[in-house]
Formats: sequence, structure tokens, C-alpha cells
Amino acid sequence: MKMAIRYGVIGTGALGGFYGGMLAKAGHEVHFLFRSDYEYVRNHGLQVESVNGDFHLSEVNAYPNTEEMPLCDVILVCLKTTGNHHLPELIKPILHAKSVVVLLQNGLGLEEDLSAQLPGVAIAGGLAFICSNKIGPGHIHHLDYGKLIIGSYNVPEQEILKQIVSDFQLAGIHSELSPDLKFSRWQKLVWNIPFNGMTVVLNTTTDRLMSNNQTRELSKELMLEVIHGANACGVPLKESLAQQMIDMTVKMKPYAPSMKLDYDHRRAMEIEYIYSKPLETAGKAGFEMCKVAMLEKQLRFIQAHLLDK
Repeated sequence: MKMAIRYGVIGTGALGGFYGGMLAKAGHEVHFLFRSDYEYVRNHGLQVESVNGDFHLSEVNAYPNTEEMPLCDVILVCLKTTGNHHLPELIKPILHAKSVVVLLQNGLGLEEDLSAQLPGVAIAGGLAFICSNKIGPGHIHHLDYGKLIIGSYNVPEQEILKQIVSDFQLAGIHSELSPDLKFSRWQKLVWNIPFNGMTVVLNTTTDRLMSNNQTRELSKELMLEVIHGANACGVPLKESLAQQMIDMTVKMKPYAPSMKLDYDHRRAMEIEYIYSKPLETAGKAGFEMCKVAMLEKQLRFIQAHLLDK
């Protein structure tokens, strides 16, 4: 018999607002952590414009801090990884003995770092294949896709993950359980590494990268390098995945990935987990991702220049 899961959402932006909003719309108990949007959402609710149908939640369980939130069975972490040093203090107030923390974040090495900070806590990873942006206070714009893959890092009971996947499916989200979280994280990096970085360095969007022969070819070269890096780490990604992702991106609506939006708004970019950790991991396995390393250095330069302003 399925139990009713109490969800907590840490970071109600492009991901947390959409996925948490979909769960709440479907009738699940969802508690949302807000920062600057707290007063607005308390007064006006949460608005989601979606390619699959717009909706508005007039009554939202909104909180300005996790100390005021109830204990949660499943904690969906949707913060940018640049804020992960705050996670232990944010998560502890809403943890109970059987809570599961799901990191809906991009990159590699996230679960290992959080497990070291919160020993004994059950942790899973989540991969969101979605085009979604926060465009205003309590206002999310879902442009395309939305698939969610969830996999265990150290969760002792798989039944809870199966129920999370089922809850998302019934809420209208294409969701799957990953048998291998490491595989899924590297698979997502095949898209994230070229397109997050290149849209920043070239100050552009995915459609413009795909419409130019040189940048489309460079995108594929970067993808293949990530695939070979994954292979060196024992992750059996196929080279054909690169062309599949190119084809998918060609069909995608014009999109500025999250790192490009962070750059545009002069915010810290998620370089550590999307670039530095994969480079380090592949390097330890004996494979140097030279093109990825060059992109990382360019992003580090841009980041330093941003912070100097």
C-alpha cells in the first residue's frame, strides 16, 4: 500500500517551481522554501506557464526558511550547485530518520560531497531534461521537454524511489527510475558541458549554435570527448548519443541554458560540478578532456571578470 509522501522543495526556481508545482497541482502535500519571492507567493501564489498547459496555485505552502517547515519524507533540492555549501544547514531542520534527499541538480560528484557532509542520510540524484526558466517572482516558464530521471546513491529501500517516480508520473511528468545514477549523470553532462559553456563564451543561444556549421560541429566534438571521458571511467555511453543530442537540440525551441542566464544576470556559474569535477574524475581514470578543459578555463576567466565588476 502506497503511503502519502510529504515533499519539501529547497529552491523554488525554474526546476523546483515547475516540478514541485506539478506535484502540488496533482494534490500532493508539498512545502516550498522561498527566499526573495516568499512575500509575493504568500500573497499571489505560484504561476506556471507551461507548453503542456498553464496553471496557477493560489494556495502555496510557502516558507522563508526551513526552520519553519515540517519534517519531510522526500526533500527535492533544486538550488544551483553554487549554493551547495548551505545544504547541510538547510536540510537538517526538515530531516527525519527515513527522509530521502533528491538532488535535482546538474553535474558530477554532488551526492558524494553531500554524503560526506550529512553521513547516514539517504541520498538520490535527479536529472531533469527540461527547458524551464524563472521569469519573475513566483513565475515559472516551462518551454519544452520535462523528463525526470531519478537514481539511488545510497538509498537503502528502492520502494520509496519507485513511489516518487510514480507520483511524478501521475502528476503528468515523464519520469523514470535509473538503474545506474553514475551513467545518468554522465549522460546528462554530454548535453550540459557543450551547451551551458558555449552559450556563455559565445554569448548566444542553442538555436544559433545549431544553425552554424562550425559551432554545431564543435558541439558534437565536445560531446564525443565527454562520452570518451565517461568510457574511461567505466560508464558505457555510446558515440551515437552525440548525434542523438544534436538532433534533439536542433528541434528544441530557442533556449538559453541556466548557466547563460546566470551569466546574463551576473550570478556565479555552476562551473565546479559541471566542468571541474568531470575533468578531475576523467583525469584520474587516465583520460584528458582537452576541449572541455579549455572551455572550463574560459568560463573561469569570465567568472572572475564578472565577480570583479
